[in-house]
Amino acid sequence: MNTFEPQAWTPPKAPALTGGYEENDLLASATRLPTGGAGPEDVVVTDDGFAYTGIEDGRILQFPVGGGDATVIADTGGRPLGIELSGDGTLLVCDADRGLLRVTPTGEVTTLVDSFDGRRFIFTNNAAIASDGTIYFTVTSTRYTIHVYVDDLLEHSGTGRLFAHRPDGTTELLLDGLQFANGVALDSNEASVFVVETGSYRILRYWLTGDQAGKTDIFADNLPGFPDNASLASGILWIGAPSPRQSLVDMMMPKPWLRKVVNRLPESMKPKPLRHGMILGFDESGVVRHNLQDSTGSVAITTSARWHDGRLYIGSLHDPDVIVYHLD
Repeated sequence: MNTFEPQAWTPPKAPALTGGYEENDLLASATRLPTGGAGPEDVVVTDDGFAYTGIEDGRILQFPVGGGDATVIADTGGRPLGIELSGDGTLLVCDADRGLLRVTPTGEVTTLVDSFDGRRFIFTNNAAIASDGTIYFTVTSTRYTIHVYVDDLLEHSGTGRLFAHRPDGTTELLLDGLQFANGVALDSNEASVFVVETGSYRILRYWLTGDQAGKTDIFADNLPGFPDNASLASGILWIGAPSPRQSLVDMMMPKPWLRKVVNRLPESMKPKPLRHGMILGFDESGVVRHNLQDSTGSVAITTSARWHDGRLYIGSLHDPDVIVYHLD
């Protein structure tokens, strides 16, 4: 067990839910696709009308987007998070407990990579696949698993990483020292990869090509929520935020002693996500183009959003349904 060692950090003042972040209840009108389980954290949709997700008990599900019962196609034996479609018809699954996995349509589960430099991954999170087959993926923490993820956020020790897994089987470390490394998405030209730092309320942009190759910019800073998964479609970077910012958490961050006290509390008394759904869509210059919320809490713990054919398919870390929102 790790010794909790909180690092002092003074976050910027949280932006108000006004302007581009105006509070609204647009997501409350969304429809639902039941999974028969809980925690469809990420979702992908195929052109033939099926959606895929992984739920908290390890099962990978397939279900028709028009409605209908889910079919279990595999069981990872861990906690699947990010899920992507591979060009060969298989699924790429970031399993928090087991690493980067490949799942075939017949349910065969193969581990692609689960360690680096002899150190096993304990919190594999999200990924994006480039046209050349390279997989860019995050490992959120080297200290805490998903099962105690709040400890990593409160410690703010910055052990998250971004990796590239090449088609030849090699794995390269691209970024280290990230605060709760989370969502990953390639830009439209595959010139850069967006990387979410949940613990710093921001999105980074790591450049892959050109004069800036190997350098990192801040793409979006001081977000109004805890940013999570990322996906890009038609020039829009979709970001799920499972909770708005919490003034109590921000107040604690410059005070390591206070976070030590909170860390010793029972899990039921530690900070939790607020039931306030939030999905943001940025264009590739960083301008907010979509602001979808549900302050009623009916749609909540919104970890991901995936655009397909005029609809957003929205995942949740804990809730039972995939949410479907029709974009105007």
